[in-house]
Amino acid sequence: MTAADVRLGTPMQGVTLYSFTRDFHGRRYSFEDLVRKVAERGLGPGLEIVGFQSIRDFPAVTDEFVNGFKQLLADTGLKPSALGANADAYLRRDRALTDDEMVEYMRAQIEVAHRLGFPVLRVQYSVTPDDMERLLPVAEANDVRLGMEIHSKHSVRHPIIQALLERYEKLGSPYLGFIPDWGVSMRKVPRTLLSRFRAQGADEKLLNAIDEMWDAGLERGPLLSDAEIGAERQAFGDLARRFGGEKFAHDIMVNAAGLFGQQKPEDWLEVMKWTVHTHGKFYEIDEHGDEPSVPIREIMDVYLRAGYSGVISSEWEGFHFNDHDDAFDIIGKQQALLRRTAEELGSRLVTSL
Repeated sequence: MTAADVRLGTPMQGVTLYSFTRDFHGRRYSFEDLVRKVAERGLGPGLEIVGFQSIRDFPAVTDEFVNGFKQLLADTGLKPSALGANADAYLRRDRALTDDEMVEYMRAQIEVAHRLGFPVLRVQYSVTPDDMERLLPVAEANDVRLGMEIHSKHSVRHPIIQALLERYEKLGSPYLGFIPDWGVSMRKVPRTLLSRFRAQGADEKLLNAIDEMWDAGLERGPLLSDAEIGAERQAFGDLARRFGGEKFAHDIMVNAAGLFGQQKPEDWLEVMKWTVHTHGKFYEIDEHGDEPSVPIREIMDVYLRAGYSGVISSEWEGFHFNDHDDAFDIIGKQQALLRRTAEELGSRLVTSL
């Protein structure tokens, strides 16, 4: 097959309401306000929500809420793309949930996804391959695809993800898959995070050292064991303290050694066949309209050549340390970058139903 024979994918533009966490928690917008604002700003048509964040008493969802949500979608012209479930293994204080309890916990969330019209449910890695196999009949009965989120510090080659991939290949069902999070494949520590540290008094030598240590990990590639990941977290904490940055140690450990992944973009190809939805994670957009920390062009190239035509849900996680940018504005800029990149690569982003 030649390059000319490749049928490029045409992904759909979308957004997750998680991107507006700061606005929602600050009570600047209600749930309904956010949905209507997303439509007004043209950030859809795909709409993703996180159940426990957006719906009171989730997953005990009332018929009144279901009917109101469907009317809201009809009013705005948005398309439900994915419902974010939680797989909280430690809901109890005394012990972890048993497999039976986890399956029932997830069953309730699958059924809510069906009632609300979501075709995909985001699940988390506390759900084991055995759990996924047991949930498959539930997913089929409710016509909801289960997408395990691949989130840093995991990566495509991490044993947890590989075990799921092996089970998917064995079962061969279109109702099981993955949701890649682009934060797994980054190219730099976000400049906005370093700017915040700088404004809070961090020594410039510490900021340079963070860059150097993280960049060295980029050459090495993602870590594949909890022991290695834990050791890296400790190393970043020690680095902060070595440069007199004790008060920054926790944030550096959580972010540089937790959220900012170092997988090569081309590694996503291994799971593209099983990708049912995508979190288009990003942190910042610079004055040139580019994302300095996430290699969007390289990731999009993999996606398009693989024929991906699902939703790319813009997920701005920069709100954790960037309180200058407006969420709606910066998401609009990222989506403009996605559209421009798709066009440059010979495809397009679907922006309307």
